[in-house]
Amino acid sequence: MNNVNRRAVLGGAFAVTVGSATGWPTPAAASTVPTAQAAEVPAAEVPAGGVRPHPAPRPVAPVNAEIAAAHAATYKTLPQVVVGVDVEDLMKIHTAADADALRPQLVAQVWKDTGKLPTQLPTVRRDIGVPPELPAFTGVRRYDKLDVAMEFGYVASVFVLEPTQSTHRRVAFYHNGHGEGPETMQRVAQGLLDHGYTVLLFAMPFYHWNPKTLQNPADPTEQLQPSHNDLPDWESDTYSPLSLFLTPLAVAMNHVQATYRPSSVQMVGLSGGGWATTVYPALDIRITRSYPTAGSLPFFVRPGSPKPSPTRGDWEQRLDMQPGLYGLADFPDFYALASIGRHRRQLQILNRFDDCCFNGVGHRSYEAVVRQRIAVIGTDAVSNESNGHWELLEDATHEDHTISPYALSVILWDLDVHCAHLP
Repeated sequence: MNNVNRRAVLGGAFAVTVGSATGWPTPAAASTVPTAQAAEVPAAEVPAGGVRPHPAPRPVAPVNAEIAAAHAATYKTLPQVVVGVDVEDLMKIHTAADADALRPQLVAQVWKDTGKLPTQLPTVRRDIGVPPELPAFTGVRRYDKLDVAMEFGYVASVFVLEPTQSTHRRVAFYHNGHGEGPETMQRVAQGLLDHGYTVLLFAMPFYHWNPKTLQNPADPTEQLQPSHNDLPDWESDTYSPLSLFLTPLAVAMNHVQATYRPSSVQMVGLSGGGWATTVYPALDIRITRSYPTAGSLPFFVRPGSPKPSPTRGDWEQRLDMQPGLYGLADFPDFYALASIGRHRRQLQILNRFDDCCFNGVGHRSYEAVVRQRIAVIGTDAVSNESNGHWELLEDATHEDHTISPYALSVILWDLDVHCAHLP
């Protein structure tokens, strides 16, 4: 197994001058990258119990013309493979009752032994100092470490970063991908810290600070070093290796609820972490708002991705590898499950010119249908109050496999303007 970074350099094509650790562009960026400028969004206080009276406009950024000109028409036109697909018929969730019935079936596919979300708590190591595994952050009052023990002797770790100005009411998860470097993690987590969020940092199994070995299912005394594609060897009637990916999130959530009692928990993730930020909020309604980036496409769209073609995804993302999970629901239903519920919302972010995967514009074939379906399901017939929201951000400002400064500005704006006054 090779844990090297898939991209040699992240963010190089969208290098901007920044005025804060969030990576938000400042006016100086206008002369640096005129085709990929995102408006600076100043942080502002929200009146207690209400929406900001004059909210800042949502950040917008034009298509990077230079990058667009360097890419083929397949990055700009709807692929033929999606034409004529009835996305409404593809979705199994038509009502809130459908969502309530489907969610436990999916949970049972991941945690076969119990059929329920894990209830355990992690082992907590408090105030561990600055972890050498992490990039540098500012404004951190304390670092804690959570150890999550799982089957086959695997112990995943989660880092907890408490901001200097912590309210203990704002909590956010950030999930990195398979081999992405620290740049995106640093930019996103710092932005959340600057906004007062206690941030929990997650990594994929066998990557970054997580162990690289797992007990041999045939001989517990032997340690094996598997890749994700080797994990079917651990599958059984009572165990799914998918739990290696999702149990740390559930156990960390148990800790967060017991320790901080937050009014809501948000989640952001890139690549494989974007997949986790799609799937886990669909299974656990305790995630209120989620921002998966470059992490998934519905199966009918993937053959139309320009690079690689088709975009298959890793072991945990493939229908042929996970017929039980994805036989129950394609990704439009996961988007719905992650969005339906009081104050819940999801913003899927896809990079049009992503140099890795889930790129192009095939998502335009399902975007409006999914958004409308969730809007209809989430509208209370009595109060007419919205109980769920989903939308998609197509980021065409760069060509990297990352959460760009522009995308981060939209995430933080969404949390500030639409969510700061909510639980």
